[in-house]
Amino acid sequence: MKRKTNRLPSLFTIALIFLCSSSFVRIPSTVSYKCMIQMANYSGEKAYVVVSLIDEQGNYVKTLYVQGDDPEWFPDLKQWWAFSHGANENIDAVTGATVGNGERNIISLAVDSSQVDNGHKIRFESAVENQEYYTVDAEIALNSSTIRNKVEGKGYIRYIRMVPN
Repeated sequence: MKRKTNRLPSLFTIALIFLCSSSFVRIPSTVSYKCMIQMANYSGEKAYVVVSLIDEQGNYVKTLYVQGDDPEWFPDLKQWWAFSHGANENIDAVTGATVGNGERNIISLAVDSSQVDNGHKIRFESAVENQEYYTVDAEIALNSSTIRNKVEGKGYIRYIRMVPN
């Protein structure tokens, strides 16, 4: 007696084909860094600092961290606010307390690994209530060979140090 064979692939075969083909899809990976922000000695209120990812043409890509949790003062960070407010970024998850004169803060930053060694930079923007605003207080090239270098600030930030996490 002839046995009938099912010509439709089994569910198991379909699942196996899907899993094997999806293993060739490249999922973007992230690189994380520990970043120490050492503030300069200055007089006045605590500083608001925004950390942003900047592309090779100098355009904002995304906000990585906001140091300061009162949205009333965000517009004082003029360049970032023009980008962030217009893009309606959700910054609630990346806010932290302000730091003041001589204090330091250690934060974690994560970027897509494709942005490392590709001309991107990490920009630190700072402002203090009723004082100056620094569009580029410090800027670090997102370069694996130089990321560990100490970078001096130009305003309220004394220096920045980053290490891969």
